[in-house]
Amino acid sequence: MTNPVRIIPLGGLGEVGKNMMAIEYGDDIVVIDAGVMFPKQDMLGVDLVLPDTTYLVENAERVRAVLITHGHEDHTGALPYVLRDLHVPVYAPPLARDLVEVKLREHSGVGRYELHEVHPGDSLTFGEITAEYFRVCHSIPDACGIALHTPAGLIVHSGDFKIDHTPVDGHQTDLQRLAALGREGVLLLLSDSTYAEVPGYTPSEQIVGVALDRALAEAPGRVLVATFASLIARVQQVVDAAVKSGRKVAPAGRSMVNNVAMAVAKGYITAPPGTIVTLEELASLPPERQTIVLTGAQGEPLAVLARIANRSSRDIEIQKDDTVVISASTIPGNETLVAHVIDNLTRQGARVLTRRNTPGIHVQGHASQEELKLMLGLIKPKYFVPIHGEYRMLAAHAELAESVGVERDHIFVIEDGDVLEVEDAGGAVVDHVPGGHVYVDGLRLWDVRSAVLRDRRKLSRDGIVVVVVPFDNATGEALGDPEIVTSGFVDAEASGEMLDRARTLVAEALRAPSKPLDEASINGRVRQALAGFFRDETGRRPMIVPLPIEM
Repeated sequence: MTNPVRIIPLGGLGEVGKNMMAIEYGDDIVVIDAGVMFPKQDMLGVDLVLPDTTYLVENAERVRAVLITHGHEDHTGALPYVLRDLHVPVYAPPLARDLVEVKLREHSGVGRYELHEVHPGDSLTFGEITAEYFRVCHSIPDACGIALHTPAGLIVHSGDFKIDHTPVDGHQTDLQRLAALGREGVLLLLSDSTYAEVPGYTPSEQIVGVALDRALAEAPGRVLVATFASLIARVQQVVDAAVKSGRKVAPAGRSMVNNVAMAVAKGYITAPPGTIVTLEELASLPPERQTIVLTGAQGEPLAVLARIANRSSRDIEIQKDDTVVISASTIPGNETLVAHVIDNLTRQGARVLTRRNTPGIHVQGHASQEELKLMLGLIKPKYFVPIHGEYRMLAAHAELAESVGVERDHIFVIEDGDVLEVEDAGGAVVDHVPGGHVYVDGLRLWDVRSAVLRDRRKLSRDGIVVVVVPFDNATGEALGDPEIVTSGFVDAEASGEMLDRARTLVAEALRAPSKPLDEASINGRVRQALAGFFRDETGRRPMIVPLPIEM
């Protein structure tokens, strides 16, 4: 008798980014992808968002491997953090493997790691699970899907894909293998939902090459092209367009510089000698011969493009006749950040080209509705789970699946942390494991249970009030009057009378008959005296920080 297979999404279901899926049969767990999500605007001070791997760490002895589908950050970026706690081999297609190695070398805390290269058609066995890689087309070379052969049945994970008949690298999605898998009989399909709301077909990557050729040829001065550092195929298109228009190209941004250096060394990016140069070498050329490819297409505050927009870059300033090309789709939640960057660039005199005002300057790497239907038609799954996307995208994909014949009660729209058990006789969500966000904040990690992000939001909204209370530790009595200092709450000069009354309230609370004062009692009395007062006076709830000082 076979066991059911367990599908446990730890990221990417209910959001765009931090894709990570655990698939479990018996005593064996394999993990597909380990990605990051870029912080949204309300995640104040956060650098990156990671999946919560608590379940994997608690079951580390059963985790056999991490299988990477392709080299984008939202599928690989969490590996430097995951591998600190999970000492398991990582398997990835060639370009993804090399990008992962660049990333791991940037992180000193990873230690030793085991990284293997795989190719379409390769099969890997992990206990009772055999994983087979098959080629798909995406916006990066060497993208793959993974078929998992288990005693419970065949599971197909599409990875990120689209059906592009004229891909830049010449490698199309392997429709023949998909059809063959469908004929074998697929228990469950897990399929990319990022573009499930979009009718029709996603345009070919070739369109971007034409648009970039035109943009670089027509630009009167420098051209700055912003895209993802892992989008190596797009960098190649920029290089090709630069060569046609007599320009040279310099990468900017640490991750872009490192990835381009690796890609050139490995042959993923090809160019005539002397085409790719440093920023210093580029600066010696006339503006009309300069092209810079850089990070920051999502408006990330620390990325190169945002620093240029904010006039805080030490290396690059906007010049007369500059053209900035943003060759990326805005990830949901980043719209305000990107708009702010575009405004600031335009204010400085740059001409900014985006997919909204320049058709073809970017195309999505994900399948639209007709391609998703084709995948469903080839695979013919008994059960279906939409993956990779916000909830509305998952729901739209579920409707598509039903429209092409998958039974309604065989479709499971699940989210991060849900545990879905599937076998031939049926499927159901049977449990839930930790599946929230883990935040990278400088050198520290903290999860959704931490009060840090909540406190930052409170500070940004209502400000802070610090109450300094000198007291005699020996007698337990307050010494002198308390001092109140505010920041981001009220104008101290205009609100002087209110703050005087606040000081009086604190002094009275500290004199109230009770046990002698200590730090704990001072903290409690100050907050109790002021919380309601400030709310009634201002309609605001500032963070109140008592500061007892022993004298």
